[in-house]
Amino acid sequence: MLLVLAPLTAFGQSVPDALSVEWQGQKPCEKLYEDTQILVGRCTFPPGSKHVKHFHPGLLSYVLNGGKAQIEDAKGTRQVEPRTGSYTNSPPVAWHELTNVGDTTISYLLIERKYEPMPAVEKASTR
Repeated sequence: MLLVLAPLTAFGQSVPDALSVEWQGQKPCEKLYEDTQILVGRCTFPPGSKHVKHFHPGLLSYVLNGGKAQIEDAKGTRQVEPRTGSYTNSPPVAWHELTNVGDTTISYLLIERKYEPMPAVEKASTR
């Protein structure tokens, strides 16, 4: 197994999971439930806050409180306006970063599918 993992770290730094990252000494996401199959979390982003670069296995995200955000990922930077009550069902996300650029607090309920992980090479090779 070491032979497989060693080359992967050479592609770049690893990206942390969504619940591990901090911004200004605070973790914006809290774990509500976890078992062997899923992880449920609630993420809260006051105006001006950031969810720094992180990855997700496959996930369902439900918007508890919408607002205006800027997303940066491998495709570039764009503004989005998640609406309260909307949801997305996403495949694994290699990395992204969210900044609340609006004047309302944005919050999400996340259900990560641990059984749908990021391919190791893709996760390790993001910057």
